[in-house]
Amino acid sequence: MSFTSPHRNSPTPQAFPVVIVGAGPAGLTLGNILRAASVPCVVLEAESREFIERRPRAGVLEEWAVRGLERRGLAGNLPARAQRHTECEFRFGGERHRLPYTELTGHHHFVYPQPLLVTDLVREYADVRGGDIRLGVRDVRLHDLDTDHPSVSYDCPESGRREVVRCDFVAGCDGARGVTRAAVPDARTARHDYGVGWLALLAEAPPSSDCVVFGVHPRGFAGHMARSPEVTRYYLQCPPGDDPANWPHERVWAELRRRLGAADAPPLTEGRLIEKRVLDMHNYVVEPMTYGRLFLAGDAAHLTAPIAAKGMNLALHDAFLLGDALVDHLVRGDRTGLDGYSAACLGRVWDYQEFSQWLSEVYHGAASDDPYRAGTTLARLRRLFDSPGAATVFAERYLGKTALASW
Repeated sequence: MSFTSPHRNSPTPQAFPVVIVGAGPAGLTLGNILRAASVPCVVLEAESREFIERRPRAGVLEEWAVRGLERRGLAGNLPARAQRHTECEFRFGGERHRLPYTELTGHHHFVYPQPLLVTDLVREYADVRGGDIRLGVRDVRLHDLDTDHPSVSYDCPESGRREVVRCDFVAGCDGARGVTRAAVPDARTARHDYGVGWLALLAEAPPSSDCVVFGVHPRGFAGHMARSPEVTRYYLQCPPGDDPANWPHERVWAELRRRLGAADAPPLTEGRLIEKRVLDMHNYVVEPMTYGRLFLAGDAAHLTAPIAAKGMNLALHDAFLLGDALVDHLVRGDRTGLDGYSAACLGRVWDYQEFSQWLSEVYHGAASDDPYRAGTTLARLRRLFDSPGAATVFAERYLGKTALASW
């Protein structure tokens, strides 16, 4: 393959079949799939290894996703360290309502914080399988994506030089604010803004329940999710764009007690707040997820607000499909998976988007100051606990059960 570099201060470019931009769950899973098939690749990441292994993110994995990791030898410490959750609890009207989704479906959730998964994946990719990962890169740019000879350039933090990597394919796994999402020129971005914020909290305190708890309250939604025996994730609905400084320790715990309070509920175990961030609840979907030799995966292609805990699962789904498709093409000469990649991903993406939208109304309707929305919200909640059929449908969608057959 001939190459003439248009890039300033560039040495002779290197070549890999695949360049992966971004070392999150999607990028690292993809890199490991390629390494296992002896397909050379390189992962470019703007942050340090320490940063990506500590970055606070999601923690809920659906059973099909864990099975997919296990099949590829990528589960790492997950089977031994993850918590298995078999039911969740809604609190509304001063009462507690348990929904035993494993009893209804035979399946369960795993709780395994994303930093632990990323630590497992980067260790497997870099330390065990000898994968090439370049950390702390700056000013990543994509070139000639609509040709058979794309390339990626970046500033090397060690040498200060402009490096160029030529390739056959680029995988955009660099998240919502990365460069790859903007490189799809004719993409349609569908966006939905929920009009609410969530104050995301990490508390240095043991969980106060043995399951995930959703508080539906006229003052706003509250959520309780165990992250480890020592750390608990909490959420509080707040105005979008709110300042975390408006939520001192005393106000946070008073509001959590109020919104998660219910008859016979154990008291919350309070502790030091080690993280406070405001997340504005919105979703988006980029269609198509491909452009020339660029394939998007994870948050670079779609964002699902943490309302339904689907984001990390969708990133893994993309990585499984893209990894298998690239191996099929590069090793066996079969382009079928690459040609159908975007459509295959988007079917799952839109299904999870719709569930997130439905669940948002359940979480937030009671606090909308609209008596009609509040009334229909309570009707939906009562139906979940009055109708076994409605409870089963909810459980299947909450667990992503429709995906289990393929993984």
